[in-house]
This record gives sequence, structure tokens and C-alpha cells, in this order.
Amino acid sequence: MTLLVVDDESRIRELIRKYAVFEGYEVEEAADGMEAVNLCRRREYDLIIMDVMMPDLDGFSACREIRKSSQVPMIMLSARGEEYDRIHGFELGVDDYVVKPFSPRELMMRVGAILKRSGRRQERQSEVVVVGDLTVDFTARIVTLGGETLELSPKEYDLLFFMVRNRGIALTREKLIAEVWGYDFFGDDRTLDTHIKLLRRRLGPMADRITTLRGVGYRFEKE
Repeated sequence: MTLLVVDDESRIRELIRKYAVFEGYEVEEAADGMEAVNLCRRREYDLIIMDVMMPDLDGFSACREIRKSSQVPMIMLSARGEEYDRIHGFELGVDDYVVKPFSPRELMMRVGAILKRSGRRQERQSEVVVVGDLTVDFTARIVTLGGETLELSPKEYDLLFFMVRNRGIALTREKLIAEVWGYDFFGDDRTLDTHIKLLRRRLGPMADRITTLRGVGYRFEKE
């Protein structure tokens, strides 16, 4: 598997390369967002690790360009951990968000967890579920609201599909994280909360179908 490491600091790229190669990955590098976009136009990568703050083209802008033609898993690196930045990254379809300074070993564990999950994203159920104005087609991975197709990130699809499939059931935070991100997920609860917030925003008038169960987790209401 080949990773693309994008960061304007050569020492950061070298550090990630060292640990990635040790884990058995091939590594290519880019020093800015524009170089990353051009590389992605020429070949497919298994995962991208990209810094947010870079010259010429920042990480968010590069991600937006790459997402026009590819759903490659992506981890964003940033020296800032504000919720706004995390939400913006997840809205663009980023799989994980790591704040600098970071542990290279933990980063590699996150890479492994994401790659493991990305290989299991294909839905096995051939069914269409309708809840009010919301229609979820598991096979085609299409979600419509009031007849209009919703554009969701890969993780938003996974989270919504799992909750709809288990509608009416109280789902603990631990259960949601385990099923959507994997038992070997190394993030924190804020990742789940952020995706729930984004999903409610996407669902608009259907947002209240996702009920918060204080001290437990969430439930997608049947009616």
C-alpha cells in the first residue's frame, strides 16, 4: 500500500516516512497542496496524510480538489485543534484529524485502522429503507431527502446507514465508534459528536430523528 505524505516541513515528512516504511508502507511525498493535487491526478493512493497550513495551496483546498475525483481515505494534520477546523475537515470528507505535535506510532495506528475500515465499506444489504421523507438505499449508497439526493462524506454515510439499520435502538457511544470507526479506533468521543452534528445539519427537517441519550449515546427514531 502506498501513502502520500503532504507537509511543507521536510522533517515532518521524513518522520512520517520513517515510521510508515517500518510498518511496510510505500511512501511518496509532496511539499504543498498543489503538488499533492497534481500527484493525485496521475495515480491512486491508498491513503493521504496532509497538513492543513501550507503555502500555495492549503490542505483544505487541496482536499476539496482531490475529492472532486477521488474518495481516497485522508488524515489531516494541524497545529490547531479548534472545533471549527475539525468540522470543516469532516465536511470535506476527511476520515481523521490529528493535532500537532502528534505521536508517529499513534498516527500509524490510525492509518492502519482507517485502511482496515475502508476495505469493509461495501454494504452487504440489498434494501431500501424509507423513514418519513428520508430514503436510504444501502446497495447504491444513495440517500435522498424529499426527493433530493444528499451529498454525504464516506463517514457520514457509514454513520447514517448504521443508525438507520438499527433505528429505534439505543446505541451507546462505544457501539457507534466500534461499528463505524472500528474497535481499533484511536480518536476520541469528539469525533463522533462532530459527525453527529454534521449529519443533523445534512438531514435538515429530519435532524430530530437523531435523539441524544444523555450518558448513553444516540438513537435514530423510527417514527
